[in-house]
Amino acid sequence: MANRLAGETSPYLQQHKDNPVDWYPWGDEAFARARAEDRPVLLSIGYSSCHWCHVMAHESFENPDIAAKMNGSFVNIKVDREERPDVDTIYMQAVQGMTGRGGWPMTVFLTPDGVPYYGGTYFPPTDRMGMPAFPRVLDAAADAFRTRRQEIETAGVRMRDALKPPQLPEGEAISAAQLDEAATRLVQETDRRRGGFGDAPKFPHPMALDLLLRRSWATRERSFWDAALITLDAMARGGIFDQVGGGFHRYSVDGDWAVPHFEKMLYDNAQLVPVYLHAYQLSDRDDLRDVCTRTLDYLVREMRLPDGGFAASQDADSPGGEGAYFVWTPAQLREVLGDEDGAFAARVFGVTDGGNFEHGTTVLSIPVPLEQVAAARGESLADVRTRVQSIIARLHAARASRVAPGRDGKVITAWNALALRAFAEAGAVLQRLDYLQVAQATAAFLQQHLVRDGIVLRTWKDGTAHVAGFLEDVAHLCGALLTLYEATGDPRHYADALQLGEQIIARYRDSDGSYYDTASDGEALLVRPRTIDDNPVSAGQSGAAEAFLRIAAISGDERWRGHAMEIIAPLAQAIPRAPLAFGSLAAAAEFALGPIREIAIAGERTAADTGALVDTVWHRFDPLRVLAWGESDGVPLLEDRPRRGGAATAYVCHRFVCEAPVTEVAALTQLLDAPA
Repeated sequence: MANRLAGETSPYLQQHKDNPVDWYPWGDEAFARARAEDRPVLLSIGYSSCHWCHVMAHESFENPDIAAKMNGSFVNIKVDREERPDVDTIYMQAVQGMTGRGGWPMTVFLTPDGVPYYGGTYFPPTDRMGMPAFPRVLDAAADAFRTRRQEIETAGVRMRDALKPPQLPEGEAISAAQLDEAATRLVQETDRRRGGFGDAPKFPHPMALDLLLRRSWATRERSFWDAALITLDAMARGGIFDQVGGGFHRYSVDGDWAVPHFEKMLYDNAQLVPVYLHAYQLSDRDDLRDVCTRTLDYLVREMRLPDGGFAASQDADSPGGEGAYFVWTPAQLREVLGDEDGAFAARVFGVTDGGNFEHGTTVLSIPVPLEQVAAARGESLADVRTRVQSIIARLHAARASRVAPGRDGKVITAWNALALRAFAEAGAVLQRLDYLQVAQATAAFLQQHLVRDGIVLRTWKDGTAHVAGFLEDVAHLCGALLTLYEATGDPRHYADALQLGEQIIARYRDSDGSYYDTASDGEALLVRPRTIDDNPVSAGQSGAAEAFLRIAAISGDERWRGHAMEIIAPLAQAIPRAPLAFGSLAAAAEFALGPIREIAIAGERTAADTGALVDTVWHRFDPLRVLAWGESDGVPLLEDRPRRGGAATAYVCHRFVCEAPVTEVAALTQLLDAPA
């Protein structure tokens, strides 16, 4: 018999609907029962592509004896952290404070008022590897609630105070020196041999990598570029990148990027695409462009949903076991490719008889650059690349017969907004109409299904949208629509972004100028959470600040800049201290420092001469510019910027004061090449 999760849309909650545990979804009903029966609450938080969440479910939540113990002593609540990052943020902070570490699955024991008094992450069904058995933990938590109630209540007051976001410091002046210090620190933390920051496990940290690229562009400091490129190349050749199907896994469990944790997250891929795109713009290296396009093609092929929008993730686990879908043996390569190409593929992709993963299998990587492979064989690099591409296509076709990992098909607004922005920017830079069409379709889907009466919602699945949107949802959608406007010249996207910017100020800003994750009219939780760091999605506050600054540059309205500085100034000192956590804030601070180029191109959107000028702007990497083009239609930067002699005309401006207008690509190029 299904429990109360049967009516939920989250695939993660659906995975638990047939558990013998009497699960409740998060909500008033569960806490009302806990108060009425004076029972503690067992809160379990995870997500559908989480390997250890599946393990604990099979070991404990499907076990009738353990479930009976849970049902007898607790009111049990199951939460999808991707749907409710606000709940996850609060209780993760509590668990980290109590135990010194966090992760998922997360198990937290609460009073009927939602105050945590004990918690942890994964608990095995029996005592194992220094971890207490889950049944023993259940008994201890229930006993503590019965016998140490006063102690729990007293500690709860302190816990609630500890969980309240601290008052932000007074705002201070920001400087380019802070950004350069942050980039220098990233260089120092870079693994100079293998790439990445620190040792295993290694995460991509896209915002930190983009900070290095931006500062290398701004300062011409070679060490910033080298540090970024070491990691970008290592990831692109490593097992963290799916060498057959494209797209990035979540992280590498080893220090060489060779063996990933196999889940694929929409947000990782959406945030890494612009980084590789920017590196391509700065270097003109085709292989960096190819990583970008292969990742976008993967998202279209495997993550795009029939109704529109993108799925949240693909599981770490396959029916054949963790990673089984992705790994190969030499014999499997020969079976698909024949002896000669099979042996060649084994060399290129590092496949050996012993393997680097379970059961003698290998996660494909490119341990030796193709340039070295070509030199060793006395062949041209072009010929080797052509042969590798043919092999990849054949392996991909063969892999299609395997049972693919499961997919979490819910649409999350913030993550889809990041994907929308990636497709829009790549489409404009690479002149790929198909990518622009995906971006436009994604925007239409989000606005149709996840914006209700002007209010952004968090998640959609099978026709149902729910959960009030968080700051990251509204901020990233606002920024994505601004990029889509710059890519298409459609003024509706600018107008929609403007409305979302107003919504951020009205609903997520407090009277003291601080911003919170949840709206002022949202559900009352134990505390009102505030996330300031990139973890792992770029912080909503930073996204809001960047969007405000871009609106200010297009509109000329300094009010928007003032709101951006409310976010940036109090946190600026944290950028050089913790650049891995504040890469997106650094991007906003960099934009605030300027100087910003305001580029207006007056002309018919479908005209060839307009397109040529627009392509000239998009071709070059310039993180300190905004672009408005087409007809004015309510876009201030385009007002009073007429076409000259009937031709499309470009205006390059600073604080709405413009250089002499130009109509030729060569003249615009000369203006853009000049110092801002």
